[in-house]
Amino acid sequence: MAESQHTALSGVIVEEHVVFTFTALCRASGADAAQLQAMVGEGLIEPTAMPEPTGTTGAAKHSGDGPADWQFSGDALPRARTALRLTHDLELPLSGAALVMDLLAEIESLRSRLRKTGGSA
Repeated sequence: MAESQHTALSGVIVEEHVVFTFTALCRASGADAAQLQAMVGEGLIEPTAMPEPTGTTGAAKHSGDGPADWQFSGDALPRARTALRLTHDLELPLSGAALVMDLLAEIESLRSRLRKTGGSA
């Protein structure tokens, strides 16, 4: 009798509307604070504006504030993890990882357009 093999996959589904603090994104991505700050500096991930606490006046806090004030949307997690893999596995600098990620996004965009026009990707 033949034995069947099963492969278990694990993962985390994070939706874009999920909000991470700087510390939570560090924990979730496995990056240290310096790595995440460098990713923000390279434009790989972007902090979102942080709303003012209820009952206060003035403009919302912007991404220019320090890491303690930063918040990130859910799509920052896979981007941070991908950047870490590229820098670790391929020994790329963050600027190289940013370029690779931009090119991968462009390829996916072109494939999507091709599918919509009836071509094959």
